[in-house]
Amino acid sequence: MQSIKDTYQRITDTIVEQLEAGTKPWVRPWRGNVRSSLIPRRATGDAYRGINVLMLWISGQMFGYEENTWMTYRQAQDLGAQVRKGEKGTLVVKYGTFTPKEREDDEERSIPYLKGYTVFNVEQIEKLPDRFFGPVEEIPATPVPHLETVETFVKNTGAIVNYGGAKACYRPSCDDILMPDRERFDSEIHLYSTLLHELGHWTGAKHRLDRDLSGRFGSASYAGDELVAELTASFLCADLGVAHDPRDNTAAYLASWLSVLKDEKRAIITAAAKAQSAADYLHELSRAPGGGRGHSV
Repeated sequence: MQSIKDTYQRITDTIVEQLEAGTKPWVRPWRGNVRSSLIPRRATGDAYRGINVLMLWISGQMFGYEENTWMTYRQAQDLGAQVRKGEKGTLVVKYGTFTPKEREDDEERSIPYLKGYTVFNVEQIEKLPDRFFGPVEEIPATPVPHLETVETFVKNTGAIVNYGGAKACYRPSCDDILMPDRERFDSEIHLYSTLLHELGHWTGAKHRLDRDLSGRFGSASYAGDELVAELTASFLCADLGVAHDPRDNTAAYLASWLSVLKDEKRAIITAAAKAQSAADYLHELSRAPGGGRGHSV
């Protein structure tokens, strides 16, 4: 059994990896469906509390889960369901105190305990009863304006942009950019800041500017390209006359990335140079006769 110290360390490592990668995974610039704003729930319907809420929010944001109900492997089996092969669970904890029998007369002798265990989101589980899936409710639609300057710029780069995902990301295997539906974004500022950030990642593909995109989440190389992408978005927003994400994420990103890359004093200079190259490259693609070879849908 893992010690309390080990469990605390796993929790701390999970959150630190997120922050060191320059990401606040519990904050995103688009709206989920109605379910996504709820406190995570157990299979019984009871709400999680404390650190478990944060851990499940982090996991939900990382993997794009819309549902907020979580259960153990055994709970799924007891319901006649099965966790899909290859799915990775999320750490949560049970904590409290107990008093050994020989100390039952001494309340001050209560011993705290913290036990870590693994849960899975219902979206990771097959053959669950329908009651574990909330009805999809329509998001109040507030049209996000189209900024033709940015739309034309992105289209002319040739980047393939697909809307309809649960998260925003560049997918090297597909060589495309996946975005949530436009209606999920709070404003055109959030939408285009996010799109141009992912376009920054798109430039790093081997057949483009050939940056290292192989880093795992939480690694220095991952954090480094996140910084390049964010600075690229900042440069492009300025070039195209678009306000950058007003939540002031850039300062938070820079602080955490500099912490991750503190052993390399030239990290910010290198990242800024790579971001400028990415922005220049995208401008060149957009100005090229006929633009690039892609499309947005």
